[in-house]
Parts: sequence; structure tokens; C-alpha cells
Amino acid sequence: MFDFWSINNIAFKVLDYPMSYIELLGTIFYLWSVLLISQRKVLTWPIGIVSVLLYMMLFYQIRLYSDMIEQIYYLGMSIYGWWRWSRPKLNSEKSFNVRYSPPSKIVLAASVTIAISFLVGAVISQIHTILPLLFPDKASFPYLDALTTIMSFTAMWLMVQKRIESWCYWIIVDIIGIWLYYVKEVKFVALLYVVLLFMAMNGLISWLKVDKVSHS
Repeated sequence: MFDFWSINNIAFKVLDYPMSYIELLGTIFYLWSVLLISQRKVLTWPIGIVSVLLYMMLFYQIRLYSDMIEQIYYLGMSIYGWWRWSRPKLNSEKSFNVRYSPPSKIVLAASVTIAISFLVGAVISQIHTILPLLFPDKASFPYLDALTTIMSFTAMWLMVQKRIESWCYWIIVDIIGIWLYYVKEVKFVALLYVVLLFMAMNGLISWLKVDKVSHS
């Protein structure tokens, strides 16, 4: 039976790499949403929601459960972003004042992120025994997967607050993601993270320029 949502349902091969429909479409919609958000288009949010749902199913099938749970957070943020950006008064900022957090808050955020990552990793490493019906197989790289997940949550929150260090979190997440997804043999997603890494570095440089201008 044709199962469109299965990672084993291959659309085509790229250099002997089997590209599943779900990975292909998830990546296309994700890149599309990134392009739209760079242009400040409200359409980025519904497009992003489609990507989130596809990746949620993908990560479940390859047993990256923290990444799957992470998509639930992104789903909520996308719905909130769609609502917020659709309100004219909230979508008419006249300035974009980016800045670093005070050193004490940077240390606090990093410490909380690491602590929560360890706790989540401990739970995810045993999720197959805690909820065997939902997660019959043991999680892959539970602590590393948890770290990138919690770092992404922190980065998203800092980005909403227009904090420059948010890009540093994204850069670390992207570097880990490139290796992790390559090892899990979803190489197209790994390639996507290479693109995201360059975008994050460009974002960091751009925000640093804005910060420099605002203080000149």
C-alpha cells in the first residue's frame, strides 16, 4: 500500500541517497518559510506550520524524539506568530533595536539551558520504557538531541527579545545538527543545516552591524 508519509517511500535518489517524499517536502516548505520571514511576509507562518508537521512525522520515524517534541513548540510559536503578524498595530515596528543581554543574564540563560538539557536527555533516554506504546524503540543520541532542542527553545526566546546572542545559540545548534542528521542518514536535512548555519552567521553579522550603528 502506498504510504506517502513513510520515510521509506522514496521520491528519487540523489547521488545514491534515497530522498523520501516527507523529507523533501518538509525541507522545501522550511526553506520557503525562511525566505518569507526574511521578507517579513505573514505567509511565512502557515508555510512554516506545514513544514513543522512534516518534520514532526519524520523525526518520529527516525527516533529523534526530542526533535519531534521540539516541533510541537515550533507549531505553537508559528500559530502565535501568524496571529501576531496579522495584527497591523503589532506588525508596524519603526525600529529594530538589537542588543546583548547583560553578562549575568547570559550566564543564567546558558546555565538553565544546560541543566534542562541534561534533565530532558535523562528522560528521553528512558522514554521507550516509560511510554513503550508511543515510543517502542530506544532514542538515538538522547542527550545531544535534548541539548539542541533546549538550545533552540532558548534561541527562539532570545530572538523574540531581539538579543544578539540568540544567533550564537543557532550557530551551535546548526553545527551539531549537521553531524547528527548526517549520522542518522537524513542527509538532505543535514545539508539544510549547512544552509542554516551560513544564514545564522549572516544574521549574527547583520545584527552586530545594527547594534554598532545604534551605538555610534
